[in-house]
Amino acid sequence: MSSQPGQHETVFVVDDDEAVRDSLRWLLEANGYRVECFASAEAFLEGYQPNQIGCLILDVRMQGMSGLELQERLIAANSALPIIFVTGHGDVPMAVSTLKKGAKDFIEKPFDEAELRALVEKMLAMARSESSAVEQQREAQERLAKLTAREKQVLERIIAGRLNKQIADDLGISIKTVEAHRANIMEKLEVNTVADLLRLALSGK
Repeated sequence: MSSQPGQHETVFVVDDDEAVRDSLRWLLEANGYRVECFASAEAFLEGYQPNQIGCLILDVRMQGMSGLELQERLIAANSALPIIFVTGHGDVPMAVSTLKKGAKDFIEKPFDEAELRALVEKMLAMARSESSAVEQQREAQERLAKLTAREKQVLERIIAGRLNKQIADDLGISIKTVEAHRANIMEKLEVNTVADLLRLALSGK
């Protein structure tokens, strides 16, 4: 049995077939997922907030904007929302092209309940991981922003693997001053080891 879905995670369903939307909502809600359904790609774009964690179950062929066009729009907006495409037409070449553009998977109608549930869980795990990485990057950038211009110069050289003496020569300062800068950098970035310092500096890029 999969773990309980997170409270704030949402499975978005975009399909112009009401029967499909209803069956997906029933199936997913019965498994504890929070579900939001949309009858068109346009309606989804109006209602979706980019910071929402979730995944998107998207019909390939719809009236108005197609699923493929919605995928293009999300790519253009740098959305990290994992997409599962739904095709009822056995259109494997089309499904393959969606995967090449970054869709994470596709599923054919009629759905296999266990397969769909496993896919949704996989996509939500991916979305959680992406959200966590974005949050870590934001925190790292906030900490790095506390450094003075000189401390940033010293940090760049620490990352490049240069020794205190080499850094002192590079910047025309004493080794003692380099050591003082290093101590300040470690304190401001709240790290204890050079390995932690490198991890944080790289995650902030």
